Amino acid sequence: MKNSHASILTMILVLVFAVPHVFAEVEWKIDTTFSLSETPLDTAASSNGKWIFILTDAGKINIYTVQGAHRETIDVGTDVDKIRTGSDPNIIYLQSRKKKTVEVLVLDFIMDFDLTGSPVKGPVDAPVTIVEFSDFQCAYCSRMTGQIDQILKNNPKTVKVVYKHFPLSSHHYAVKAAMASMAANEDGKFWDFHDQLFKNYNHLNDQKVEEIAQSLKFDKDEFNKRRNNPKLLEQIKRDYRQGIEAGVRGTPTLFVNGKMVRDRSVKGVQKMIDSALKKQKKP
Repeated sequence: MKNSHASILTMILVLVFAVPHVFAEVEWKIDTTFSLSETPLDTAASSNGKWIFILTDAGKINIYTVQGAHRETIDVGTDVDKIRTGSDPNIIYLQSRKKKTVEVLVLDFIMDFDLTGSPVKGPVDAPVTIVEFSDFQCAYCSRMTGQIDQILKNNPKTVKVVYKHFPLSSHHYAVKAAMASMAANEDGKFWDFHDQLFKNYNHLNDQKVEEIAQSLKFDKDEFNKRRNNPKLLEQIKRDYRQGIEAGVRGTPTLFVNGKMVRDRSVKGVQKMIDSALKKQKKP
C-alpha cells in the first residue's frame, strides 16, 4: 500500500512539474504624476476609486482626483506618519507612532447632482435641497417617507426634496416600480404614486402597480405603454450612476445641499439644514 501511495505521489509531482511555465509580458506606463511642494510620506486611495490622498512631511493631506486634479488640502499635523482607507470612501485613518494613536478623519465631499427631470417636493427656489436616493422595495425607505414629510412640514419655505432612484439588485421589482413612478410623474402624480408604492413595498408586482394606477385614475393601456418606455429606464440608470459616484452604498441615503447625511433622524437632518441655512446667511 505504501508503494502504491508513493507511486501516485510521484506521478502527481511529475505532472505538476512537467507543465510548461507561462510567462506574461507586462506593459506599463506612468499614468499620472502628482507634483508636490512638500515631501510625500504616504498615499492611499478611496474605496470608490475617485480620490487619491497624499500625506506630506508638512503634516498635510492633499486630496486629488485620480486624474491628478488637486481638490483640497487638510492640515492633520506633523505627528501623523501614515494614512489608511477602508470600505467607507469618506473616511481616512490617521496613524501616529509618536502619539501611539489612530484617528478617524471623516470627510464631507460636497456633491453637485444633476437634478434634471427628477421629481421635486417643496418650494422650487428653496435654499436647502435634500436629495434622497431610494428604492421602492426597501423597508427603511418606506419608513423614511414619514420623516421626510415631517422635515418638509417643519421647513415649509426653506427645504425641497428631490427623489433619486437607486434600485437595489436584491429587490427584483424595484426597477419596474421606479419606472411606474416616473410614468406617473409625466402626469404630475409622482408623489401620489410614490406614497402608494411605499405603502405596498413588501408585495409589489404588476398587479399591484396596475391597482395603484387605477386608483389614481390612469388609463390602463396608456399607463402600461408609458411605464415601459426605455427613456424612463435610462433616467433611472442615470440616477443610479450618480448615486454610485457620490458614494451611495444602500438606501435610503440623503444629501443636504450636497453633503451626505450620517444621522437620518429628523433631528439629525434638521441640524444639517440649520447649518446650511447659517452658511448662506454669512456675508
